[in-house]
Amino acid sequence: MSSCWTRRTLRSVTESSITQDIAAGSPVRLQAVTAEGQPQVTPALEELYRGFEQELLVPLWTEIGDLMPARPRSRAVPHLWRWERLRELAAKAGDLVPVGRGGERRAIALANPSLGGRPFATPTLWAAIQYLMPGEDAPEHRHTQHAFRFVVEGSGVWTVVGGDPVPMNRGDFLPQAGWNWHAHHNATSEPMAWIDGLDIPFQYVTEAQFFEFGRDEITDAERTTPERSRSERLWGHPGLRPLAAAPATPGSPLLSYKWEYTNAALRDQLLLEKEGFGGTVEPGHAAVRYTNPHDGSDVLPTLRAEFHRVARGAETAPVCETGSSVYQVFDGSGVVTVGDRSWTVSRGDLFVVPSWEPFSARSEAGATDSDEGALDLFRFCDAPVFEALHLNRTDRTTKDA
Repeated sequence: MSSCWTRRTLRSVTESSITQDIAAGSPVRLQAVTAEGQPQVTPALEELYRGFEQELLVPLWTEIGDLMPARPRSRAVPHLWRWERLRELAAKAGDLVPVGRGGERRAIALANPSLGGRPFATPTLWAAIQYLMPGEDAPEHRHTQHAFRFVVEGSGVWTVVGGDPVPMNRGDFLPQAGWNWHAHHNATSEPMAWIDGLDIPFQYVTEAQFFEFGRDEITDAERTTPERSRSERLWGHPGLRPLAAAPATPGSPLLSYKWEYTNAALRDQLLLEKEGFGGTVEPGHAAVRYTNPHDGSDVLPTLRAEFHRVARGAETAPVCETGSSVYQVFDGSGVVTVGDRSWTVSRGDLFVVPSWEPFSARSEAGATDSDEGALDLFRFCDAPVFEALHLNRTDRTTKDA
């Protein structure tokens, strides 16, 4: 019997029990109210609403304020997670939770406080800290969810994607399109932590997800520790596309975007600005987007990733965007403002920007900051989904406004 048929059989039983529950009491609850735009409250209207409840019907006129607001109203709220505390708890999990089956990946997700305890940073984005102990292997699996890894500190772990060992070092961004086999191994005597970003909430709500376990152990060939992966040797040459390349795939064929290139691009943007040439998003604000070298599109179909550098003393203009974002402070310190919340942030801290909440950042140099006091921010968001559906909208306030 196919898994699809098994699912249908189980579903029919579930639907039968649900039908019985509805007979006992409908989940639809309607209340006639005296308000502008609402029908006059009468016994006949109350009787009509009871009929709606019994047949599982909901009139738009009672829900339009929630379903079709004048502007986006996210179910998520702005929130900040401190890296030091995340790393401390992840280290404890390293002692208590296996990395293999059952403790799958030892990934610890950020749970937005307004999403009912679900492990979702926003309604569409998943962000988690993953922690691998010395000498450990994370067993192989694959899933339809598109994913990436971003390294804020440490080195010594290799992620093995489709048999290709890819080194992970501070500042590296490692995208991985869905349905690719992948595992990890720590070749050092030190633990290592990084963040994972996935579109798990989006695929969860659209009911499109698949998952499959792979091998429990990787091969000796996959356990090697090359300085560059095969994908980097083929695709990691800026501005050059191999003519022997295979047809385009759903995600970037380049499995690692090295920090040295990201850092150089941001540094040069700010230097060009000082020399009187263009190149920055706004004064003191350099930014780059990670792109697919095959065609220049986003690295993943559902996720966009960027890196922003706010120079010492600079402040970005407030911007509102449809869709949500997760940021991690890579270096420096400063103040970030999301909606009516402001926080002083430093290396490793993570925070979320819900849909249409204004966001701005100001760099404030600290004693331990590198890069001459710049505030470095890694960002990922769900913009490709909104752009594909023509739902993207941005409202940027200029600093002179």
